[in-house]
Amino acid sequence: MNPDLSRPRPAGGEEHPLLLPFAERELPAGRHQFHKERLMAQIHEDLRAADVPTPAPAGPARAGRSRNPFPRRAFFVPAAAFALAGALAVGFLSYVDRGAADGPGSTMATGPALTTRIGAADPQGTPQLLDRISLASSAASASGPAVRADQFIYIGSKTANTYVKTVGDKSTLVSEELHMRHQWNSPDGTKGWLIEPGNTGPEGVTLAGPDEKGNTPTPYLNAPTYDYLAGLPTDPDVLLKRIYQETQGHGRGPDQEAFTTIGDLLRGSYPPAELTAALYKAAAKIPGVVTVDEAVDAAGRSGIAVARLDEHSGQREEWIFDSQTLTFLGERSVQVQGESGEQGLIKPGTVVSTSAVMNRTVVDRIKELPTAAR
Repeated sequence: MNPDLSRPRPAGGEEHPLLLPFAERELPAGRHQFHKERLMAQIHEDLRAADVPTPAPAGPARAGRSRNPFPRRAFFVPAAAFALAGALAVGFLSYVDRGAADGPGSTMATGPALTTRIGAADPQGTPQLLDRISLASSAASASGPAVRADQFIYIGSKTANTYVKTVGDKSTLVSEELHMRHQWNSPDGTKGWLIEPGNTGPEGVTLAGPDEKGNTPTPYLNAPTYDYLAGLPTDPDVLLKRIYQETQGHGRGPDQEAFTTIGDLLRGSYPPAELTAALYKAAAKIPGVVTVDEAVDAAGRSGIAVARLDEHSGQREEWIFDSQTLTFLGERSVQVQGESGEQGLIKPGTVVSTSAVMNRTVVDRIKELPTAAR
């Protein structure tokens, strides 16, 4: 599966009904961090469902999430996973209270909140732009390496999130230090590894293993594997219909959730060439999608963006492309209307989350870095 803990954390400090009493018991060696990873992913999903101002993931864990923060998304987390050791419960509570990546004593450096110029949005010409992006991305994907069953998909991205940090009775808006996130996944999703400051230790954590009942989590749209993606329809109309059906009832409306889901797939997975093209063509059919004249990714690369405004939160999700080659660069969420977060600290111009894809390829071994990423 594909958890993405790099997606936005909660900006408020509300206690969440997910935090039920924890039963203390010993965990086998190495499983403590594994469960923490899954639980943090589940918090993202439940926060979105609870309508917290900062977007969080959703998915059919009900049928049994990778985020994303998988980009913003997570995978199936069984009820038994909440019966963890007391130490994990303390760290987990702090995660929600502070919005920090890893609770008290976080090693993730923070600084002033990231801000940006709000680019002008124009609905005219967006379908045509997405059609051009579809053609360009399809050609690029087709020339990329094929994936064998014994290989791993590597995605290296630069990322940061903004959240409300509370110390004593003082709350301030801070942004994480921009940092690299390294993720490896086998095509079938049974093996994987994640290394990300603030979410894992220096050696990283496994993304493999069955759930607490011994079952292998089933891939789905918001927590896909490469093999799962290869089986999705490539007709844009059929694909979009499926996206709407599978995300029904999640997020802040079907159109915004469909746009977010496609963005997650484009940023945090390795879709086959035909599917990549279909995703862009499907996005062109979502109401409210616009073109933004200028946007900057987490690596400082400027480009043009395809975006959609979440009218509930006032945040605009932007997919950023190179203006010349139309290569996908990254994604960010920007507050463009009103205020959000605890005490309304997230003002227009605040970059709520930002991500830049630095390297996406196929490698032979788990934890192997491609030459360009070393």
